[in-house]
Formats: sequence, structure tokens, C-alpha cells
Amino acid sequence: MDYPGNLFVVAAPSGAGKSSLVKALMELDSGVHPSVSHTTRSPRGQEKHGREYFFVSPQEFDSMVLGDAFVEWANVHGQRYGTSKKMIEDRIAQGSDVVLEIDYQGAIQIKRLYANAVLMFILPPSWEELRSRLERRGEDAPEIIELRLRNAAEELAQAKEFDFVIINEVFERALFDLKAVVHAQRLKYTAQRRARADTFRALKID
Repeated sequence: MDYPGNLFVVAAPSGAGKSSLVKALMELDSGVHPSVSHTTRSPRGQEKHGREYFFVSPQEFDSMVLGDAFVEWANVHGQRYGTSKKMIEDRIAQGSDVVLEIDYQGAIQIKRLYANAVLMFILPPSWEELRSRLERRGEDAPEIIELRLRNAAEELAQAKEFDFVIINEVFERALFDLKAVVHAQRLKYTAQRRARADTFRALKID
């Protein structure tokens, strides 16, 4: 289906800086809105229910899967994450730009459902820096960090499936690149035609 709003999908291995970049983007651009995912994992740090995620039980998640409530869902690091179909479609139907922070499996599922979705992959500058970031944030036990690093090898191999790749070596530069992709997408012919349909009709442009 064709919607007036844009759908941006950002994926990355744990520790690449995806969440920090998306948060900074939304602080700078009031036209970009988050889609809050559902997850079976427990909150970390200062995370709150309904803000970073909707934290649900495995049984609640199962019910949503059976009710076809997700446009995508995946098992990541032993926990499940899902993106609400209604939340996305309500917002982009109203002309809002929505950004999803999801894993690569979900991103590829989204692209199959929404052909106009823009997929962006965040890379770390090196394996050493990725490990250092995971250790510095102090949220995971050593065995979980090792699991995340093993999974990162598989995740990084999927970067070729994405429309844009941003290397988060210097945060400010990576944020500039992220903003540039968002702005450029809004100026594409198809996006402008969706967002400014009245102008196109008035100018008799197909």
C-alpha cells in the first residue's frame, strides 16, 4: 500500500550505536516518530514500558502473534521482539515519518511488506570498538557480550541487503549521515508525490 508518510528502518548489531543515533535524530527532527516495539525481555537501565519498548510476557507475545498483530517479529539473543502493524500504519497513513529500530531479520520482513521502506544499517568501525562499547555500557554479563559478538558476525553479513550503510566511528558524522538519508528520502519523486499530492494534482503532474 502507498502511504503519505515515510517508513525508515534502522538495524545494527548490539553496541553499534543504533539507539543513540535514532534518539538524537528524533531530537533534531520533530517530523520523525518512533514505533515502539513489543519485547519479551526485561527492561534495562532507565527503560520504561511504553517508551523504549512494550515489555510483555511470552504468553502475551504468543497471543499477539496468533492475532496477526505484528508486521514482523524475530527471536534475538534469546528474546522476542515484534513491531505493531496498527501503530505503524496509523502513523504513516496520517503522513508522519516513522523510524523503526529492529534487527536485520525484521528489517527484511518490513521491506517485503512495504516496498517504499528505507533500510539503513549501522556499522561499528571495528570489532575491537564493538567489543569495547558492549563492555563500557555495563548492562550485560560477559557470556551475553560473547553471544552478542558471535551474533554480530551473522548480522554484519546482512548489510548488503540494506539501502544505506552508515559507519558509526564519529557519532556526529554518523548522525549527519542519518539525517542526510532522511532528508533525501523526503525529496524523492515518489515521496514528494505522496506527501504533496495536492500540489502534484494542481500542477497536473502524474
